[in-house]
Amino acid sequence: MKILVTGGAGFIGSWLVESLIQAGHTITVVDNLSPQIHGALPQPDVSWLNTDKVEFIRADVRDQKVMDDVLGRVEAVVHLAAETGTGQSMYQIAHYYDVNQQATAAMFEAIGTKHRHIQRVILASSRSIYGEGAYKLNDQIVVAAPRDANRLKSGQFEPVGPNGEALQLVATPEDVSPSPASVYAATKLANESLGKIFAEAYGTTVVALRFQNVYGERQSLRNPYTGILSIFSNRMRQNLPINIFEDGEESRDFVHVSDIVAAIGLALDKPLNGFHAINVGSGVATSVMKVAETLRDLLGSQSKLAVSGDFRAGDIRHCYADLARAAEVLGFTPSLTVEQGLARFCEWVMTQPVLEDRSEKAMHELASLGLGRTQS
Repeated sequence: MKILVTGGAGFIGSWLVESLIQAGHTITVVDNLSPQIHGALPQPDVSWLNTDKVEFIRADVRDQKVMDDVLGRVEAVVHLAAETGTGQSMYQIAHYYDVNQQATAAMFEAIGTKHRHIQRVILASSRSIYGEGAYKLNDQIVVAAPRDANRLKSGQFEPVGPNGEALQLVATPEDVSPSPASVYAATKLANESLGKIFAEAYGTTVVALRFQNVYGERQSLRNPYTGILSIFSNRMRQNLPINIFEDGEESRDFVHVSDIVAAIGLALDKPLNGFHAINVGSGVATSVMKVAETLRDLLGSQSKLAVSGDFRAGDIRHCYADLARAAEVLGFTPSLTVEQGLARFCEWVMTQPVLEDRSEKAMHELASLGLGRTQS
């Protein structure tokens, strides 16, 4: 196929384009090479950037003239371009809606009114649309309400039921009621709603892949607003202390980028119709403290792991994916364990330059706006 990949020079996109080239597809990439991700003088670490295998267009996905031209020449779209910082989204609200939602709406409008030959769109959605992950309360599966700031300030980090009941964490299936806790998450959920309406109205296929916490080689080590693995590994290489938020027992579903790419490939190839929302993850909950300890061992670091009780507005306590639908609809199962993936990630990190750490500055920005707490 002729495929447009927006954000194709980014972390996931760069891996995906390589995979699509190997599969024999013709690729067009639109990416603005954001300095926050790629640096002031952007030099993406992608082998295909200056080859004849890919048409690369440096442009913003909000540039409707560029997008209209490209959409006229492709058969499918993988829409990865987005602003991704959960904390940053809480005070750059208009910008996040402009980049993440309005650009997506304009793309669907262009496809529906001018480019009906495009029959498949893959949306990069997020586990963040759930808010807290799923829990069992008595015999019911529920999504916990957003955590109260006063409870967080007092060190009560676990979500509770409506009457203060203890909850049992379970894998989160796609059919629980979404409850986004950040502006970033709200934009992703809005895009899913757009995609569902569009697929039903225009008879196209839209697949929203709800990525869990994606990590791996080539992820941005510069961006202080996303990716605890990037922040931790950069500080650990300098033997700087690691600020472990809350009590360190908060957990995430860490999925290697190669598994994300495999799922996107399946979503492009499978004979699907209509709208589908599908989790993509490892299906395993791993605590932040466990990840920090593993990284420190793999990097041979002397960094102190300091549990601070700090927190950010928009963060959730736990979430890991139920992968039953991914297996049934896409035939997807993850190929790497977290331990295998982290070993690969650390091997790559050691080949990269050590960068100035800007994570403390980013956290202070949030705290100054009342969107978090920092002890330092």
